[in-house]
Amino acid sequence: MKNMLLYLVTVLIWGSTWFAIEFQLGVVAVEVSLLYRFAIAAVLMWLFCWWRKLDMHFTLRQHGFILLLASLNFAVNFLFIYQAQQYLTSAMTAIAFTTMLLMNIVNTRLFFGKPVAKRIYFGALLGIAGIVVLFWPDLDGIDLTNTSLLGLILILSGALSASFGNMVSVRNSRENMPIMQVNAWGMLYGSLVLLAAVLFKGHSFNFSTEPSYIISLLYLAIFGSVIAFASYFALLKQIGPEKASYTIVLFPLVAVVLSTLFEGFQWTSYTFSGFALVLLGNAIVLTPFDRIRALFSREQPKLVS
Repeated sequence: MKNMLLYLVTVLIWGSTWFAIEFQLGVVAVEVSLLYRFAIAAVLMWLFCWWRKLDMHFTLRQHGFILLLASLNFAVNFLFIYQAQQYLTSAMTAIAFTTMLLMNIVNTRLFFGKPVAKRIYFGALLGIAGIVVLFWPDLDGIDLTNTSLLGLILILSGALSASFGNMVSVRNSRENMPIMQVNAWGMLYGSLVLLAAVLFKGHSFNFSTEPSYIISLLYLAIFGSVIAFASYFALLKQIGPEKASYTIVLFPLVAVVLSTLFEGFQWTSYTFSGFALVLLGNAIVLTPFDRIRALFSREQPKLVS
């Protein structure tokens, strides 16, 4: 039940952040908006840890891995995502980002030597196929101009960075490094990396007073960063990266719901077919074959004549 709740929270929040990011683009530079987001998240995380009187001490070596995690998951990853959404729609970036699922499966095998069940590969491919079907009208009409190709390269780079960050998170969990304290330090380090990026590019620290910018910034900082990352890293620890990362495949489904409610998205045969494939893939990934076999091989009661 706990894992299901974490799974649901992660999917719903991160699925909605693609829509929220749209309100962050324009007036304020991407690097500056990200710095604001993770600086707010870092302050909140540190206040929480202080309130709970959590031990914030780590060894120098552990700090090195936290810095690596922060750079990959709290800085580089999002720099690629925000930049990509300047060239592609939020739906397209969400679709491309689902490739992180397969990246996680491959990286888990490469870095940890963990055998991956064939059903997980099959389920993941079904899920990604469902996303493709879901957005096929957009994919069918995409014009791969130089800017579109750049956007795809950026989002795939972001997915790869996030996948490597997931591997660092799994490694940290195996050393029993506490999630909340690691995230607090990580978001602080991530903010410093983003500050370096802002200074390197010479951006000014301007700010938009538009309600849409402020509300989306607070949502991305509090829910998209503090709550969702804590939930997702807890999932990584509990069920492993290949299963936890299936949340990435479900993100676009949340985007479809939001688009239906606020943008007049029209449901079609592609929509229903895509949902069916993703849900089937989800079931295959999360349900071991031996449990399915047990369900269907139970001895049927004999009829007494």
